[in-house]
Amino acid sequence: MAHNDHLTMRRVLRREIAGTIGLLTDEQDFRAMRRYRSFAFDDHTTYLHQVETLLRTRAAQGSHTTLALFDPEEYAEFCAETGLDPDVATSRSRFTAELAATGATVPYEGQDLADLVPTLIDEAVRQATWACASTLLATLGPCATCGEDIGRSAINRASDLLLRILDTAPPGDRHLVCSVSGTPESLVSVLHADQEPEGTTQLDEAEVLEFTTVLALGIATGSPGGLVMRTSVPGTPDRIYGWRLRKDRLEPLTAGEVFDAYCTDIESGDLISPESGVDYGTPPDLGDEGTQPGHHH
Repeated sequence: MAHNDHLTMRRVLRREIAGTIGLLTDEQDFRAMRRYRSFAFDDHTTYLHQVETLLRTRAAQGSHTTLALFDPEEYAEFCAETGLDPDVATSRSRFTAELAATGATVPYEGQDLADLVPTLIDEAVRQATWACASTLLATLGPCATCGEDIGRSAINRASDLLLRILDTAPPGDRHLVCSVSGTPESLVSVLHADQEPEGTTQLDEAEVLEFTTVLALGIATGSPGGLVMRTSVPGTPDRIYGWRLRKDRLEPLTAGEVFDAYCTDIESGDLISPESGVDYGTPPDLGDEGTQPGHHH
């Protein structure tokens, strides 16, 4: 085979391979990497500009690229565990390959980097939240009374409650937030359930898994928590309602309680002006499955 044919095949192969770029999203992480002499950049803004240029060049060549969140602390731990020299470019490549397999990633599809970074950070937070909730659930073990696995039972109960919430929600795009505190840290999970024109609900499986796990943790540990649903339909006011988590059941919040929750600054406790074009109301009836307690472990 001729030398030129080899070059052509390599170019084709490069286009076929999906690449991953480990991105340093903030100035602090960027500064942490500058302690390595092999790290070629000295300005974060220039670095981000170069990354964006590379992404667009690869896209123009037909290459697919994903972005992963590059954490300098995790990188240092990875190098220590694997015996790699952290001040070598190939070590960063090995770590990025690991991120591609196990970490939070988002595909580059031509969007601006400024729009992509928040999505990547959200994905990383979602994965960390799921990992934390899953680990805590797994440590609960079996029920001393009935022998049933507490975590698995709570997952089943959380799945049933989520199904009831979605089944009873009014038409439109749904934005559901679950918060659980004191487990030992506060966890927040968000689920988007957008409705297609034909009436079907579009759900992201990873979001559903994380949301269910966080809700299950609140159920299994009896921790304080709550859920708030916001439904949106074009041309009509958004509707907001919610529940208080009481062990393994949901207790409806009054319209006033939902209003207070939305119109109070969490950190300062100061009142915030209510949104215009929003109805704060009471939730639909979930039936006995949602409001009556089940078996307590």
